[in-house]
Amino acid sequence: MRKKQKRRETFIAKIANTFFTLVLASVMVVGLQCYSAVSSLKFAQISDAHFYTGEDNTTFKLRAESGNLLDDAINQINETPNINFVMFTGDQIDKSFEKELSAFLPHAQKLNYPWYITFGNHDTCIGGFLTPQVYLDMVEKANPQFNFKKPYYSFSPQKGYKVIVLDTIIRDRLTSNGIIGDEQLKWLDNELKSANNDTVLIFTHVPIVEPFESANHRLLNADKVKQIIEKYDNPIGVFQGHYHASRIKQINNVLYVSSPSLVSYPNAFRIITVTNHRNKVVFNIETKETNMKNLQKLAKIMVFTSSLYSGEEKDQYGTFEIKK
Repeated sequence: MRKKQKRRETFIAKIANTFFTLVLASVMVVGLQCYSAVSSLKFAQISDAHFYTGEDNTTFKLRAESGNLLDDAINQINETPNINFVMFTGDQIDKSFEKELSAFLPHAQKLNYPWYITFGNHDTCIGGFLTPQVYLDMVEKANPQFNFKKPYYSFSPQKGYKVIVLDTIIRDRLTSNGIIGDEQLKWLDNELKSANNDTVLIFTHVPIVEPFESANHRLLNADKVKQIIEKYDNPIGVFQGHYHASRIKQINNVLYVSSPSLVSYPNAFRIITVTNHRNKVVFNIETKETNMKNLQKLAKIMVFTSSLYSGEEKDQYGTFEIKK
């Protein structure tokens, strides 16, 4: 009788052990899935560096100090761990001459991380030597990781993320306005369509959503571009320059981030961390000001309304969630 009872107890114990083992295994599998579903990407955005080899400033830009301000930003970025890439969002140079780009590139080469460029309206000239193709060739020669043949391009910095770089520059006349042509619009639509479930990061010089109104600087077909972008459900971040102003605006699943200039107040750049969770994407945005506070004070004196460019605190730092 006792033997039967012992066998029964042993059998129940085995079933219990098996049950708990299965439960524990299931919990571990779910935990591993949750862990593997979280990934982070960190990048820096430097906009409107307006690098200049001359010694004169303008009423708005400390371009004579552009090299020092650029080196300060690069040093801060190099001291920041785990950055995946750096994106220059246009107007890398102030004057569209080959000698200016040749002087800018050695500064960019000091970066310890991969770096890329977006064209600004100051970067190439109408009817001059520094065409988009010459510009791209010079960048490629200075940067082995850059091998794009068109002013607009895309790449995947890591699994689950897609970068799209737009070309918003008008090159048949002298203007600070921008436009995206029909061929590029079709390309953008296809790139977003092929992004599947990726988090999409779009970089552009002329903003798709203005930080403030400026009839002489806006993207002339911004509504058409917005329509394409906002028809997709992917978590999308759009990172813009041109206006030298800090603004952040979220429209449903799209976060529009306008960033300041290095040579104008507040003399700053951005560090952005994007964290991809199972059911949401979180954008953590930081504004990094120059360490050269004497230049920042001078730049502040030079602008009529400093808050127009620095924005509010929510435009400088913030955490933004986009649900999947």
